Amino acid sequence: MERKFTEKLNQWKNEYMKTPLMLIGARQTGKTYIIKKFCKDNFENQIYINFDENDSYESFFEESLNPEDIINKMSIFLGYKINVEKTIIFFDEIQKSERAINSLKYFCESDKQYKIICAGSLLGVKINRYQSSFPVGKVRIEYLNPLDFEEFLWAIGEDLLSDEIHKCYETMKPMNQALHEKALNLYKIYLCTGGMPASINEFINKNKDILFYQNEIKENILTAYIADMSKYTTSSEAIKVREIYRSIPMQLGKENQKFQYKVINSNARSRDYETSVEWLIQSGIVLECNLVKTPKIPLEIYKETKTFKLYLSDCGLLMNLSKLTITSILNDINMLYKGIIAENFVAQTLKAKGYPLYYYESNSKSEIDFLLNIEDEIIPVEVKAANNTTSKSLLAYMNKYNPKFAIRISSKNFGYQNKIKSIPLYAVHLI
Repeated sequence: MERKFTEKLNQWKNEYMKTPLMLIGARQTGKTYIIKKFCKDNFENQIYINFDENDSYESFFEESLNPEDIINKMSIFLGYKINVEKTIIFFDEIQKSERAINSLKYFCESDKQYKIICAGSLLGVKINRYQSSFPVGKVRIEYLNPLDFEEFLWAIGEDLLSDEIHKCYETMKPMNQALHEKALNLYKIYLCTGGMPASINEFINKNKDILFYQNEIKENILTAYIADMSKYTTSSEAIKVREIYRSIPMQLGKENQKFQYKVINSNARSRDYETSVEWLIQSGIVLECNLVKTPKIPLEIYKETKTFKLYLSDCGLLMNLSKLTITSILNDINMLYKGIIAENFVAQTLKAKGYPLYYYESNSKSEIDFLLNIEDEIIPVEVKAANNTTSKSLLAYMNKYNPKFAIRISSKNFGYQNKIKSIPLYAVHLI
């Protein structure tokens, strides 16, 4: 599968390779696959060390963090002398060894041209709860998200449609109606599969017929997530993390979507669950969207840290966790919850683009789904799942704050009128 992240890997190779690269992302987003392919395509020799497959690998770092000592032990273990000039070393699931993470500082500072790349499913959590001094400035950190809709189009061979979406976005002129409907149908399919590589592969392997797609693929991913919650937390915290995660469909299904601890259970209090919420955010499997009541730059300064929404990192997983069926999405049976899936889709797409997530609310009467900082302008973004785009909230916001323009995301075609850009759901990745 072609991934946009390959560009970042190439940039690291050409400009920053002296600094070890650390790839963070939720499990099953394709970190191991994309790094292995990159290493094979760009280096004469590759060494793969997975700390989850063999606990003894941690012993390479026990006695000394000197890179030469570590490489010497690895050479003896592998049975040949490692040529560091021609070899890239990939440490996978590195979160299992804090000393291995500490060693990255010394690899970076060495006079030798070590090429080190590492990844881990829960590195975000590990860094947030690091016991030692994290090698700040000695590691280049990047994030890998699920495939976005454009990458999904590439994966299923719809490159021409992707190019046409680009052209219409640049001109803001409506797409041909037949192509518009085709893109909307593929968007619905993406809501069902989500962006996890294994899930998209399942769709492709079923001759791209969504009715033969096996939903168990996503169920297995959810099971792996639940297992991680038990594996990398204490038993008491694991219970709280699971409760929070499973409550997200209910949280988003409320009229007021802000995260409320009482939805978890009637006795839940923020002081008992805050660290568990943070675990989920740092793990990358949920996305935090903070309330902003004063839409000014920088938005980060004006966010309400205690008031937020939580989305899942993948709309396909939200569909499974919500027990929605594929036919209900394809046939628009449950439009209320389809709107929630659409909002989650927009949240994960904007996050993958690098936008921090914020929403706006005024006296609990008027709400804007997202606020974006685009070229030092605060741009309101409204999300609709269907053609009905009437919104008093967006008009009230525009009258009060007079933004340069606003964005309305819906199933309507491209257009621009009254300072509102109409962007179809299938083109969110271009914002």
